Amino acid sequence: MAALAHWTAILLYLATTVVAALALSNRRRPNNTLLLGLLAGAVLTHGVSLLDTLISPAGYRFDLTAMLSLVAWTVNLLILLLAIQRPLYLLILILAPLAALAELASQHYSGAVIPRARLSAGVALHALLSIAAYSLLTLATLQAIYLFYQNQQLHNHRPGVISRFLPPLQTMESLLFGLIGFGQLLLTASLITGFLFVDNLFAQHLVHKTALSLLAWLLYSILLWGHWRWGWRGNTAVRWTLTAFAALMLAYFGSKLVLEVILQRG
Repeated sequence: MAALAHWTAILLYLATTVVAALALSNRRRPNNTLLLGLLAGAVLTHGVSLLDTLISPAGYRFDLTAMLSLVAWTVNLLILLLAIQRPLYLLILILAPLAALAELASQHYSGAVIPRARLSAGVALHALLSIAAYSLLTLATLQAIYLFYQNQQLHNHRPGVISRFLPPLQTMESLLFGLIGFGQLLLTASLITGFLFVDNLFAQHLVHKTALSLLAWLLYSILLWGHWRWGWRGNTAVRWTLTAFAALMLAYFGSKLVLEVILQRG
């Protein structure tokens, strides 16, 4: 069942990508029912496969590829829900193939398994909140990149073709700050549960992750304050968003990459 779900998810993500790409290349809107139906099937089967990936009789997997697959699944689930009322075709075109790659990697490049006895409910809650926060803030970053592109097009008086397939700029900007605000709440909860339930949070193997996560939280807080107090928007908001996400990405995956790939090979 898990193997069937694994390959079905990959095929459905690729089919989703093809449908979106063909429509955008022909400068027309894709069949929304078909596109979201394929994406829903991909997310559903990916979830079944992911459950088997993360939880086994021997314990839990929290290695780099498993976490990438979990983030990809969460992001695509959020996109699916948001796309019901918004034409987010370009984001689907970008995220669906990335999810297929992440799902493929998680099954063929596995890491160590953590025994069940070593993972408490508090640590599991911390991990869940961390992944949810990272996923929301990943979407916010993609929104910021689009806003930068759109602002450049408007500044040069050359609206892009892809603009026809996305909501108005003001709507996308409101969505950006909504995602950042909710993501910041989850990131705050993740940090609090980390301090409460994770032992030795400032130990050598965790200090970089903790420091970078706190830096990202501070940068997002400054951005939200600046937006509320001084009306920051446009390229100012984009720069702060990208800088904060860079710190967060290094916190979540940089330490895993160093510990699981670079140091092991060294």
